[in-house]
Amino acid sequence: MSRRALDLGWIRVFDAVGRLGSLTAAAQELGLSQPAVSYTIRTLEEQIGAPLLERGHRGSALSPAGRLLHQGVQAAIGEIDGAARAIKRLDQRPVVRLFTDYGFASFWMMPRVARFRTIRPDTDVHIVASASTEPGGGDTEDVAVLFGTRGDFGPDAVQLFEECIYPVCSPAFASRHGLLETPEAIGRLPLLHLESTPRPRWFSWADWFAARGIARLPSSGDLGLNTYGLVVQAAIADQGIALGWAGLIDAAIDDGTLVQVGPALNRLHSGYWLRRGPAMSSAATQFVEWILQETGSRPE
Repeated sequence: MSRRALDLGWIRVFDAVGRLGSLTAAAQELGLSQPAVSYTIRTLEEQIGAPLLERGHRGSALSPAGRLLHQGVQAAIGEIDGAARAIKRLDQRPVVRLFTDYGFASFWMMPRVARFRTIRPDTDVHIVASASTEPGGGDTEDVAVLFGTRGDFGPDAVQLFEECIYPVCSPAFASRHGLLETPEAIGRLPLLHLESTPRPRWFSWADWFAARGIARLPSSGDLGLNTYGLVVQAAIADQGIALGWAGLIDAAIDDGTLVQVGPALNRLHSGYWLRRGPAMSSAATQFVEWILQETGSRPE
């Protein structure tokens, strides 16, 4: 919808002349010619039956009748413009902005966002995703879902998923290398690494091997990728073994696209956290409640 002011014809012309005290200045403000403004005022004076301006060498001042009319015009313009703004607001759809990383956006939010639309069909969800997000980011958004620890987010944040990883690969890759029978073979096979930040806050392959008490040297067949979506796609394409994040790849495990080929490693107070924005609209509040319901999470 256009943001231009409603065309009120002579009312805006007379208001500009009264405010600016000049036919020429009023014409410039309104994008009209000076003769057109002068003609409008003369026609109005004829209809009123009284002079509205006292014309002089230095401009035009309102006459007593002009001042009286100008007061009514200004009040009317204020009321009309206010009503027009209110009507435009009624026609605007509520928008909720979610700040998160590519992993959560791609694997959790996108498959489920249609469900939220059934609850709030009038609300638009804008997902602002980044390959590498910091816990302090997203302060201007309605809702942020970010990875980190309780200390990163404070007492008001709600943990959606505990950090839990386990090795995954395609069924064909697992069968070809006998991983379902001998998971210890993982250390001899190509690994897929998420390398989106110099100092990752999440578990890496080094953490998994350390927890298993296994020393593993880098392999020439390893592959580093800068987004979790690429890591998962590479695993599906038989390129190696990835670390699967519980909460993100559950659907791929459930439908058999990926299979778990090793024990899990978890960290209680680390994972994905939901943080509300500083000024929550009713649509944003309902969006948060929907996420909490979908994840089975509740504030502590």
